[in-house]
Amino acid sequence: MTGLAPIDGLVVLAILAKAIGYGAALLAMGGVLFSVVFSQHAEASVIRLARKLAVGAALVGLAVLAIRFGIRAARISGMGIEGATDPMMLGFVWDSPLGTAAIWRGIGELAIVAILVPRIGQWIALAGSVAIAISFAQVGHALGEPRAALAVLLVLHLLAAAFWVGALIPLRRAALISDGAELLHHFGKLAAGGVAALVLAGTSLAWLLSGSTIALFGTAYGLALLVKVAIVAVLLGFAAWNKVRLVPALRAEKPGATHALRRSISMEMLAVVLILLATATITSVTTPPINL
Repeated sequence: MTGLAPIDGLVVLAILAKAIGYGAALLAMGGVLFSVVFSQHAEASVIRLARKLAVGAALVGLAVLAIRFGIRAARISGMGIEGATDPMMLGFVWDSPLGTAAIWRGIGELAIVAILVPRIGQWIALAGSVAIAISFAQVGHALGEPRAALAVLLVLHLLAAAFWVGALIPLRRAALISDGAELLHHFGKLAAGGVAALVLAGTSLAWLLSGSTIALFGTAYGLALLVKVAIVAVLLGFAAWNKVRLVPALRAEKPGATHALRRSISMEMLAVVLILLATATITSVTTPPINL
């Protein structure tokens, strides 16, 4: 297939590590965004959960970052897994765009931990969230042309995605508490704008990297992207169902509404996992049509 790189065991490992790293980054950024935006609307226990989630995800992200360095060194060395600890290969990786991205992401994920510090901590963590988003613009398909447009769109796309993904677990908890329905209703109103930004930025990125609609059906990048878009459509369907049916049912205290809403949010989480795997695959083994 056009634009598809060979896939072996190391590549599969790289895809899994990248997907976990993506998830950790989104949860870390999203946990901070949720705790800042909803600090006046959510119960204290829900805010504490969001903050703990952000810190835990940031620490996981740092660990995955180190593992990805080893995997990358192993892939370029041709020595298999033994190359993961070769100092020369690790030096090559550090001097590559992945090294630059690692500096931004590492600083950002360390800054996320500051969310546990009262008052000023949330602003440091917020800056860390932006740094993590910028790190993704330092590597991969974002290095193509027009680079500035790709970088801006990617940062906006990631911040909007993080706002959504980082809210799922806190909102699932909120469905169990007495005034949680109002928080879910408030999130639904704000999320509408976030989803619009997410879709607009994502569509623009896909257009810039594909170059034409025909390329979507004739390349590995295009076909993988279509799979991702299909999963995103399912995710949007769950979100819309929650907003128009399940959250109003929860506010009206209808029997079974809490269980139905928590189950629907769990399905959203599953869809997010599949999207992360699809994204990691696209960025690991496919080449955008404009670069072929």
